[in-house]
Amino acid sequence: MNGVKIVVTTEGGQPVKEVTTNAQGTWEVPTDKGKFKVTLDPNSLPKNAEVRGGSNVRTPTVFEGNCSTVLFALQAKGVAGQPQGDDGSGESSVWDTAAQLAFEGLNLGLIIALAALGLSLIYGTTGLTNFAHGELVTLGAVLAYMFNVGFGLHLIPAAVLAVALGGAFGYAQDRLFWGQLRKRGTGIVAMMIVSIGVALVMRYVMLIFFGGQNEAYAQYTAQPGIEFGPISAAPKNFVAMGIELAVLLLVGFALLRTRTGKAARAVSDNPALAASSGINVDRVIRIIWTLGGAIAALAGIMLGLSQNLKYTMGQDILLLIFAGVTLGGLGTAFGALVGSLVVGLFIQVSTLWVPPELKSVGALVVLIIVLLVRPQGILGRRERIG
Repeated sequence: MNGVKIVVTTEGGQPVKEVTTNAQGTWEVPTDKGKFKVTLDPNSLPKNAEVRGGSNVRTPTVFEGNCSTVLFALQAKGVAGQPQGDDGSGESSVWDTAAQLAFEGLNLGLIIALAALGLSLIYGTTGLTNFAHGELVTLGAVLAYMFNVGFGLHLIPAAVLAVALGGAFGYAQDRLFWGQLRKRGTGIVAMMIVSIGVALVMRYVMLIFFGGQNEAYAQYTAQPGIEFGPISAAPKNFVAMGIELAVLLLVGFALLRTRTGKAARAVSDNPALAASSGINVDRVIRIIWTLGGAIAALAGIMLGLSQNLKYTMGQDILLLIFAGVTLGGLGTAFGALVGSLVVGLFIQVSTLWVPPELKSVGALVVLIIVLLVRPQGILGRRERIG
């Protein structure tokens, strides 16, 4: 929203700067490190808009060499069920807001599903819970930014190169690292702990080379919205959602119909039996790692299109990725899709009733409830123990 007044002061009340938002609703204030008070002037908002949750003050902490993002989510007045008169406009506004949030939840859910698909496939074939998967998401976004902004390529070929390199990195990981640990007989718990160390190394290497600031791609950052009834979104959102859904369905059906997909499912069910049947288990796992790295890179690019890029973007959604995989059913491709869509929709729509800062908590509560009723997840299969 353009022209909204933002006042930044120190924690002690000393003025720092006053700015107004640009046409994209963003603003920036250079500061030193420390704790600050950021206040949105409600009088500068349009008459029919208000800050969601009612609080127009934020108190971010800025660390040296980093930036801090401050978000003021806006809504139409009365969306929390407050009457707007006898003409029913308040009820209409609630449904309009719910439709918009559902669309945004679907968009977020498809991005989470892309990232969750690779994680689910890797878990299904190796049993590894890979905590470094969030960094594979970040890597895809950073590589696309490097080709796009650093080398001057258009975002589309830059994205293709980033996805290819993401797949190559996934292949190299298994060939040079995870595969060697499997040959040495390293346990699953030990490998999971190693993946946490890999995540930390990748994260801070990207911090060194990418920096701690927020960045954006050179193309498709500011587009006028297209309205479909109560839903308003930029054209890039519709294109991105189409690509995400197509990739998810293509990979899912490839697992069901192709020879490699059937081999991957055989390895997932019983690696020893698959090997005795003539299936090259290591080759199948390597293909899955390549596919998982490529899909994670694509998820990072799509996430970078919907928000600014930063070196912690994969880490920020890792918990949601795990939630989507677990909710849908560990090791299942379509389970990752279904679970992630449920998580994305619930996160966004829940802001009708809860503050935006707590929206992820509700999704995790739903996860806990579902797993208490159906421990194997929505599309998971029951397993006999003993």
